[in-house]
Amino acid sequence: MSIHSDIKKVTVETFKKMKASGEKISILTAYDYSIARLADEGGVEAILVGDSAANVMAGYETTLPITLDHMIYHAQSVSRALQRAMLIVDLPFGTYTANSSQAHDSAVRVMKESGAAAVKIEGGMEIQNSIKAILDAGIPVMGHLGLTPQSINQFGSFKLRAKEESEAEKLINDAKLLEELGCFSIVLEKIPAALGEKVSKEISIPTIGIGAGNKTDGQVLVIHDILGLNKNFKPKFARKYLNLHEQIVGAVSDYVNDVKNQSFPSSEESF
Repeated sequence: MSIHSDIKKVTVETFKKMKASGEKISILTAYDYSIARLADEGGVEAILVGDSAANVMAGYETTLPITLDHMIYHAQSVSRALQRAMLIVDLPFGTYTANSSQAHDSAVRVMKESGAAAVKIEGGMEIQNSIKAILDAGIPVMGHLGLTPQSINQFGSFKLRAKEESEAEKLINDAKLLEELGCFSIVLEKIPAALGEKVSKEISIPTIGIGAGNKTDGQVLVIHDILGLNKNFKPKFARKYLNLHEQIVGAVSDYVNDVKNQSFPSSEESF
């Protein structure tokens, strides 16, 4: 018997029950086995293999360059680490907007090749046929509204979304549409806190906020941000729980010095 046989896996049903009971949902991104294992042990309900891997793992300025093959590779690595958390994987830019068949095929590849439990997809009414095709294949879908980073060239910046009444109204309507289509939850990114609360009250599926206030049904952050791994990126909505940038640079510097002065390896560390 596995030592993890008593661990109950988080599912889309878990999300529904948590919203109904008022328990908040915690999600973090992860892109590799080692970090995902630690996040899983820490108790998050889900790990999102986000297309933000393009930024934090590959050094791109936007999420646009990452491919479906890249996402599957990262998701496979994360999948091997998880005992409890649900695995959700972003469909990257250009893999679902052409038509419903493309969306279906992309999502099926992710599920078959990575071991994911669900996919996340950006957009509302404009991509409803793509969402429907994925759902019709029996694949759970997490929506994503507000600031949708794959549309950065259309927006022109990563500024707050839905401040204007017309955009806020569209977001609410899109959220209701995603619920009606059958999405199991929706990420709300970088929108006014009051709107995040309003959407959360008006739909029955869980809302997951990132820069959307604390009245959403859960929160998601990039794990590199909460660990303080990048000193130059300090989004307002991310809380830094550690300063690993300083600690890691310091540890490497100590190692370099020990090598140069020959204090490493010591006699105890030699054969």
